[in-house]
Amino acid sequence: MIQSLTTEEIRKIVGDQQETKAEPVLIHHVIIDSRSMVQPEHTIFVALKGAKFDGHDFIPELFELGVKCFLVKDTYKTPKKLEGKIELIFVKDTRVGLQQIAAYQRSLFKSPVISITGSNGKTIIKEWLGQVLAQKYAVAKSPKSYNSQVGVPLSIFGISPYHQVAILEAGISKVGEMETLQNIIKPDIGVFTNIGTAHEEGFASMGEKLREKAKLFEHAQYVIYRKEHDQIAEYLEAEFDASQLIAWSDQPGADYTLTIKKDLEKTKILLIKPDFQMFTFTVPFSDVASLENIRHVITTALTLGMLPKDIQSGIDHLKTVDMRLTLKSGYNETLIIDDTYNNDLAGLRLALDFMAAQRPKNRKVLILSDFMQVGQPEEVYQEVAQLIKHYGIDLLIGVGETIQVLEGEISCNTIFYKDTEALLDELQEDSFDNDLILVTGARVYGFERIVNKLQQRIHGTTLEINLNALTHNYNFYKTKVLPQTKIMVMVKAFAYGGGATEIANHLQQLRADYLAVAYTDEGVALREEGIALPIMVLNPAQESFHHLHKHNLEPVVYSPTFYKQLGKYCRTHQTIMKIHLDLDTGMHRLGFDQQQLAELKDLTAQFPELEIASLYTHLVGADEAVHEDFSLHQLELFSKMCQQIAGFIGFMPIRHALNSAGIIRYPAYQFDMVRLGIGLYGVEVNGIYDAALRPISSLKTTISQIKTLDAGETIGYSRKGRLSSNGKIATIAIGYADGYDRRFSNGKGSVLIHGKKAPIIGNVCMDMCMVDITGIDAKEGDEVIIYGPGISLKELASNIGTIPYELLTNISSRVKRVYYLD
Repeated sequence: MIQSLTTEEIRKIVGDQQETKAEPVLIHHVIIDSRSMVQPEHTIFVALKGAKFDGHDFIPELFELGVKCFLVKDTYKTPKKLEGKIELIFVKDTRVGLQQIAAYQRSLFKSPVISITGSNGKTIIKEWLGQVLAQKYAVAKSPKSYNSQVGVPLSIFGISPYHQVAILEAGISKVGEMETLQNIIKPDIGVFTNIGTAHEEGFASMGEKLREKAKLFEHAQYVIYRKEHDQIAEYLEAEFDASQLIAWSDQPGADYTLTIKKDLEKTKILLIKPDFQMFTFTVPFSDVASLENIRHVITTALTLGMLPKDIQSGIDHLKTVDMRLTLKSGYNETLIIDDTYNNDLAGLRLALDFMAAQRPKNRKVLILSDFMQVGQPEEVYQEVAQLIKHYGIDLLIGVGETIQVLEGEISCNTIFYKDTEALLDELQEDSFDNDLILVTGARVYGFERIVNKLQQRIHGTTLEINLNALTHNYNFYKTKVLPQTKIMVMVKAFAYGGGATEIANHLQQLRADYLAVAYTDEGVALREEGIALPIMVLNPAQESFHHLHKHNLEPVVYSPTFYKQLGKYCRTHQTIMKIHLDLDTGMHRLGFDQQQLAELKDLTAQFPELEIASLYTHLVGADEAVHEDFSLHQLELFSKMCQQIAGFIGFMPIRHALNSAGIIRYPAYQFDMVRLGIGLYGVEVNGIYDAALRPISSLKTTISQIKTLDAGETIGYSRKGRLSSNGKIATIAIGYADGYDRRFSNGKGSVLIHGKKAPIIGNVCMDMCMVDITGIDAKEGDEVIIYGPGISLKELASNIGTIPYELLTNISSRVKRVYYLD
């Protein structure tokens, strides 16, 4: 929401001299997209012309939705039916008009504005800095990567009077753009992240790109940069007044010294301030890019006046920030990291870091193109060689001419091709076996063709898993529990449909404390894929005891009989096994009830081979307030039973009772650990924090065929579908064999096509179903969203009288899973 302006004030800001008889309207919102409208009566729509659309075409539709004020090009002709009904503000260029309104809004904001530019890391630094500064200030920041000629104005419109600091990204693609952004942003503090080895077509040289980016900071009070970035440091120190510059380095001699010390679980950053005060920060990551980004954050926060202890508090709750990397399944058990539109050293480092975080495979394979438009290729390829060695690449497949200088310079196996076509000619599905393959290269090489050839084509329907959203949800729940409370994450039922192995690996990177699976074979599969976290098995069977022991899995023991069976096995095989005791406090499904504790006491004495790792119970109705009295009764009973057990075994094991719903409703009963399930996957079943979570998955398919039908014609099996008037239907490539519930038939379900809902018409078939697309501009091959952004999983479940759990876990294994960091 902008600081309110009248239409007459906006007319003056953009220089429209036209007189109007219309009464001034008070404007609170500026929009360029009809979908972002909140208060139509107080909104001005800016009609931008893009490559694929012209905003002027949407004016009649917006008028019907209640918008009365429009910023339009001076050549726009008002439709006759709208004459006298709308207020138009005319400008020569609507994008310039948008920028002028933004610049005026910026002038009204008197608190500090921080702006970030550079080749890499802008979004990460912005997000992390926002999270750190939020410990002390009300922070406004650019949404996503809104750093362009249009994105920056939209970011400005998100700054409200109550904000105490604003953080804005600035990105440019050609000469002249930064001057425009500087006039809008007018930053008080600037952060220059780095300068990439590749430069866009809009710059004649790296030096020109550097000069253009630095224009953002010409009038800034302070400019923050890393001393080790030689080109940036030399330019800033030559062109800017020394009083403006704040440099940091991992070596003495800069304004702030920030030295790195790594250990197995965390990294320490030793700060030495200009007055020689010292402070040690602890950060939860160790990769090169993140450590550089967090030091930019620390320096900026210090410049703004934050105390180190407050900065550390913010660092403790950092969330992973989106990156444009996708993990896909390939033939022969391969995994493919799709980074096909990246072509500089900073991006390559990020991708290699991501590769290093994946589960172990047979070989690490890097498919890499020439680096385009680099000023000093010899130095660039020397660093590439160092990176290949550092990250333990087993095979480099190079495409292009200059990259062949690496032949003989690196110890790993190499294969070189002059172009992508030559590689594709030789590339076969059996070229790789159980390998991890990173594909990264310049756009001109079209490496997406390589990914398409290598990735497994299980089915046209795809379940996309956003690992950043999963991280966001994990950290949300982490903020709801005490620092000492452990988190067990449920990855049973194929990780609620998402794919247990990749999600478990990501959780291992997030340092979850425990995983839980339903059956022993699920745990075995995780161990075989390199998952080392402790794993609790909820439903072990007697015949699986050998696998529990072999793979260091920790079974749930729920009855005296099962306790004896497992105890005898361990005694016979002279082994010790960690176990988890299920206590029945009211679920009446499995577990020891209170009357069996005396027998349990004898069993613990009889079988010392079984080490009790934890005690837990299941809440019956934590997601419904109506059951609160019973839930509290369960929790009190559980606490008493734990005390009894601790009394006869001589110590208190880990205790856990709260599921995702319970974490929210009963924070006083966290005990020692909580069990995070459906909440991790983006569903807050209480409905209390729906807006705080992000859905992690989107189920998508495509339109196979479109038909035009007359009124009264029937569609599908048993002729259940019928068009009431002439219209169009689309057949989409998903059915109940994919997990799309048959109860969605006949209008109970709908899908999203180009942002519009299309209801299911007729019965859902085994492998496909039909939707009514009358009034939707669609064509064969278009994307169809089954659920995801814009179409709620919770709403879909409610429509057919079930719960999101069922829809998630029903997704067939034939549906291809794609994992990405967006």
